[in-house]
Amino acid sequence: MRLIIVSGLSGSGKSVALHMLEDLGHYCIDNIPVTLLKSFVQGTVQTKERAYERTVVGVDARNRPSDLANLPSIVREIRASGIECDVLFLHADEPTLIKRYRETRRKHPLSGEGVGLQQAIARESVLLEPVASEADLIIDTSTTSVHDLRELIRERVAARRESQLSLQFQSFGYKNGLPADADIVFDVRCLPNPYWVPSLRGQTGRDPEVVEWLSNQSDVNDMLESIAGYLQRWIPEFLRSNRSYLTVAVGCTGGQHRSVYLVERLADSFQDASEQVLVRHTGLKF
Repeated sequence: MRLIIVSGLSGSGKSVALHMLEDLGHYCIDNIPVTLLKSFVQGTVQTKERAYERTVVGVDARNRPSDLANLPSIVREIRASGIECDVLFLHADEPTLIKRYRETRRKHPLSGEGVGLQQAIARESVLLEPVASEADLIIDTSTTSVHDLRELIRERVAARRESQLSLQFQSFGYKNGLPADADIVFDVRCLPNPYWVPSLRGQTGRDPEVVEWLSNQSDVNDMLESIAGYLQRWIPEFLRSNRSYLTVAVGCTGGQHRSVYLVERLADSFQDASEQVLVRHTGLKF
């Protein structure tokens, strides 16, 4: 039996995630009061009826602050009862959230008389901090389309089996900032850069010519070996601590060549370390 708690900032894609999980056969309910969560689980998931074997609940900032603060302890109680419980938190930066609200002309749930949109977003971030701190997986949707988010939920959340580590290798460009949803970050900007080779500039770390060029660089091979060695040492510790999700981010300047190449190589080498190894290139446009 599995319970997924979906939360996050308003406008970050919570409804998209819930609808995707519902489309994939999960029993979903949104905006549940935290005070009713334990009794809801007792009446659904803990009955072990087939209809509730994959249940999803949405929790948002309209709960009382004291109730949101108690969510981590409630999650621990649910897990202690033998139910696998994932907490998924969706996030986006403030400019993106403001842009989305202005485009849709919707009202933020915490806005009102004397409370503007920017203030409501800031207040919501504070209220949901206890939930974010308990999250097994944080997804930053600032640069993610609705289609990409749906695919991410399908591949990473719905497809993960019980007691399985979902290991994602993600490339990014430092020029766009650090990814907010990364657990471990490696900076590879010190490596030789194919960007300065005119014939390789317009290609990516997945193209054969770039792959060949990078694979012939000793520093690149040393970096790959160092990162792989670190992860081989510590991934088993994440598994022993009952970790469900781990995102390893590798960044170069533009997120086009070096980080992409290393992420592809790392994913190939860790296929046996986890039954679910995923690759995401945030700096590439397909």
